[in-house]
Amino acid sequence: MYRFLLTRQWVILTLMALLLIPTMIWLGFWQLHRHDHRQALNKVINASLAAKPVPAESLTSVGGSVAHNDIYRRVTAKGHFDTAHEMVVRRRTNADDQVGYHVLTPFVLDDGRTLLVNRGWIPSPASQTAFPDVPAPAAGEITVTGRLMQDETTAASGIKNVKGLPDRQVLLINSEQIGAQLRDAGAASAKQVLAGYVELTSPAPKGGSPELIPSPKEDASWIGVGDINLPYAVQWWVFAAGVPLGWAVLARREARERAKAATESPAAEEKSPAPAGRQSA
Repeated sequence: MYRFLLTRQWVILTLMALLLIPTMIWLGFWQLHRHDHRQALNKVINASLAAKPVPAESLTSVGGSVAHNDIYRRVTAKGHFDTAHEMVVRRRTNADDQVGYHVLTPFVLDDGRTLLVNRGWIPSPASQTAFPDVPAPAAGEITVTGRLMQDETTAASGIKNVKGLPDRQVLLINSEQIGAQLRDAGAASAKQVLAGYVELTSPAPKGGSPELIPSPKEDASWIGVGDINLPYAVQWWVFAAGVPLGWAVLARREARERAKAATESPAAEEKSPAPAGRQSA
């Protein structure tokens, strides 16, 4: 009854089903892993945002790195902005998904070390090659507060660090790379650049520009606000379960159709007229 399963068409179909099932199961676990990673990151962000601010130099160092558990940690720093060596980061969006620049300004601490501060978003100028007009920060010695972030990399962000950009324009906020650019530009304070950077939260800019980068929303829900990874994981597993079910349904339908065709064939032969016999001479 099911000998048709040995036909070329059904062998190929069966092999495809056998390949699809483990692939879909793997995709489900991959989405689940991303969901777990996101939940772990949410816990780090929530803890960092709830903690009291600490000096930035206590969580980062020259030539070091920002620990994963310290990202988004509120930090303070005392010193002055070095606007002469200010940079902009291209292809960044604001809260309304408008494309523009982030303003990256070296902040020279009282001990002479430099901390990179992302002062916020500005719209793209008409010219993509000229350095945009950037509102100046507070002058003189001040204390800034912000969220500590890890250095951006191509592997983590997916942003390619293209060379040959206009002067003082970058695509990635990476303290090591930007420190080298600052030293090449003659910034004496860039001999010691602290790892990572800070997203400024205060003091707020006059006139609202640059636009401060909004703080991530705290998320302690079990699934995660806007989290699509867990539903995708369940979806892939449902698909994996549906493959053998669909294969079985198709096989049974094929078997019924073949059985029906086999029973109808003799009946059709009986109803058809017999061929005329030969006439004898």
